[in-house]
Amino acid sequence: MLHRIRQAMSTDSALGSMRGTIVSDETWVGGEPKNRHAWQRVGSKQGHTEKTPVLTLVNMVTGEVRSQVVPLVTGATLRKAISEQVDMANSELFTDSARHYMQIGQEFASHESVNHHNHEYVRGNVSTNMAEGFFSQLKRSIDGTHHHVTPMHLPRYLGEFDFRYGTCKMSDGGRMRTLAKKLDGRLSYERLIKT
Repeated sequence: MLHRIRQAMSTDSALGSMRGTIVSDETWVGGEPKNRHAWQRVGSKQGHTEKTPVLTLVNMVTGEVRSQVVPLVTGATLRKAISEQVDMANSELFTDSARHYMQIGQEFASHESVNHHNHEYVRGNVSTNMAEGFFSQLKRSIDGTHHHVTPMHLPRYLGEFDFRYGTCKMSDGGRMRTLAKKLDGRLSYERLIKT
């Protein structure tokens, strides 16, 4: 039942592209092999992580959040994911100074970045703090409440946290009405396990 509710909370792709000032950042969700029992670490390589990469886009004006699991954090995979969610030509992009954003940023109306390596986290109104705040809440809830989320179900949890973050200024009644509008018929379990 909870997965059905999380699926309903997920962003509807029919909503169209995000437009405006978009903050983009990525994080990794999951445990490190070094923290496992010795018998579970067999075959794990030093420096290798089995964490799942997640890209999050936050509209600074509306507060809308769209997160998704990405196979790798490369310029090509991030560009594909961002272009599916954002009207790039009519939006401004705020990122950190990661190299994979340099090429992507050229497709936006403008691109500004902060350099975390030089301890620059905010410059004027340019920062990635909205995405970092989202990641903080996401990871705290996964670690403290859910304890473990499999990669198969992670997209549904991301949908839940996108919804909760994007509706945080609404009343509880307003959130329920918004969620009720997103419910369209019965969501079958078979549909959930195929996605």
